[in-house]
Amino acid sequence: MSTAMDIASQPLICVVDDDADVRSSISSLLRSMDYAVQTFAGPPEFLASDAVDAASCLILDIRLQEADGLEFQQELVASDAAIPVVLISGFGDIPMTVRAMKAGAINFLPKPFDDSALLAAVAEGVARDRQRRLAARRDESIRLRYEQLTPREREVMNLVTSGLMNKQVAWQLSLSEITVKIHRGNMMRKMQAKSFADLVRMADQLGIRSAPAAVTGPGTDSVAAPIRRQDPAK
Repeated sequence: MSTAMDIASQPLICVVDDDADVRSSISSLLRSMDYAVQTFAGPPEFLASDAVDAASCLILDIRLQEADGLEFQQELVASDAAIPVVLISGFGDIPMTVRAMKAGAINFLPKPFDDSALLAAVAEGVARDRQRRLAARRDESIRLRYEQLTPREREVMNLVTSGLMNKQVAWQLSLSEITVKIHRGNMMRKMQAKSFADLVRMADQLGIRSAPAAVTGPGTDSVAAPIRRQDPAK
């Protein structure tokens, strides 16, 4: 018997189809493969549930009694809902398939479909969702580290990842070069950056790395200075 923890760890697959027999059949198949399953007769029921954010994959019928499944898929895309979608239909055609795939569907399966084809599509959707959630957790971890930086350390991070040398950063911020080095070291440690390239990657993920613009400073030729962007932590 599955424990509550086992059930919680199972990928959740949602099925939206107005045919109760189809919902029951797909649900039985997926549960036999140890997926957690929730079924809905239409998009409104699905959207009103807690499953929208939790689902690892959505199996969606295109032709529903009170909704157009393909339009609903595109509404999900427009709303930035990242759930992978597998479309099914007994009335599919080539233009419809092309439209669905361009909108990001994992697959388009005509009814009656082979169980193995559906399971393969769901497995791909679950894999994509897992990678997306891992990436989201990494991004959140980086942002939390960035929020721990002092305002000065954030300025230094912005400037050095935009391509400026320590002496150029010092000129920009009216600091000594040794002070910039100290801030840079503290910032690298707090961000847990293993290398400068790692720090640049983090800056790109945070959206704080600026394109360089020309500026001059004493003892240097025209050098690159960043175009300031709004601090994402504010």
